[in-house]
Amino acid sequence: MSADPHLATPAGKPRARALGVPFRGAPGAANAITDVAGVEVGYATLIEGADVRTGVTAIHPRGRHEAGDPCAAGFHSLNGNGEMTGVSWIEEAGMFAGPVAITNTHAVGIAHAAIVRWTVEHHPDLAAAWLLPVAAETWDGYLNDINGGHITEQVGVRALEAAAGGPIEEGSVGGGTGMCCYQFKGGSGTASRVVDYAGAAFTVGVFVQANFGARRELTVAGVPMGEALADDNPMEAHFGAPAGSGSVIAIVATDAPLLPGQCKALARRVPLGLARTGTSGSHFSGDLFLAFSTANAGAFTPGSRSLYGEPTGRYDGLRFIPWGYLDGFFEAVVQATEEAVLNALTANNEMAGLGAHRVPALPRERVADLLARDGPRAVPSTGA
Repeated sequence: MSADPHLATPAGKPRARALGVPFRGAPGAANAITDVAGVEVGYATLIEGADVRTGVTAIHPRGRHEAGDPCAAGFHSLNGNGEMTGVSWIEEAGMFAGPVAITNTHAVGIAHAAIVRWTVEHHPDLAAAWLLPVAAETWDGYLNDINGGHITEQVGVRALEAAAGGPIEEGSVGGGTGMCCYQFKGGSGTASRVVDYAGAAFTVGVFVQANFGARRELTVAGVPMGEALADDNPMEAHFGAPAGSGSVIAIVATDAPLLPGQCKALARRVPLGLARTGTSGSHFSGDLFLAFSTANAGAFTPGSRSLYGEPTGRYDGLRFIPWGYLDGFFEAVVQATEEAVLNALTANNEMAGLGAHRVPALPRERVADLLARDGPRAVPSTGA
């Protein structure tokens, strides 16, 4: 397998570009959310016995050492059949501090508690004030013993401690371990785009925990593939809920200077990237998206104002890109979201789990053949 991080994960699993999927836009060095300077991602993966297929993903917006410096942020819900904690405060204040955790539905409270535990240990001054952690979930109960209590605070802390920058793993890792997408094996996926603006190069990175979509919907690079790949779908007969039930969490990061409302506008573009992969958005899918900007460091910190006393009085300021120039950043979110989903599908293998349930992997060779037969001419990976 090529050492090119655009074509393979650190463990050598193929990414979507290795199948000849044509993508527009210029990716960053690792084609990952970690291309945004300071962003770190860590995993704790639990694959144990016949029925434990789960884990936790941790994302540090400014790295583990800068958890107390809030980021401008915005939240968007395409469909609310899911959970992301902390968003009431994000909607109110336009910012958040500390790491993000993503796990399974019945462990979202444990992941929340793990962030608190980790913060108490590493940033006691921040924890001494108050914490409203961001923890999100998708449902892995087809492959995982979701009611078994396998996610503990220690597992969540392990993911937080494991976070690092650079190329990251994808597929069945971290919170994505037991997830399914388009009724193939899904999970964790990421991608990035570089946006040139006013003589500077900014990065937009997207991370998804992909657990959504009906097989019939799957589309790759504009080529409908669901019907051609309809065979070998054991999930189809299992669920009482309609095909396509599930969820997707997306985290969008950028180093571009943005207002909170502009971060929310980036989060609203995630569904356009998801739609390129075929989904129409199931009623039974929780589709929740958070976007943040790592620019304007220090702008949201309390500064000289005491958290418990009277303010001494001061002014703060934010540098931001004017609204009329954001189209390139919107496009970057759409492009990176589409690629992140396809990376989650591609960097995967068949998995069996709870009750001998099985989910096949995306048949990569068949996808490549369908693209070669029906797809558009490939666009160079570094071109717009």
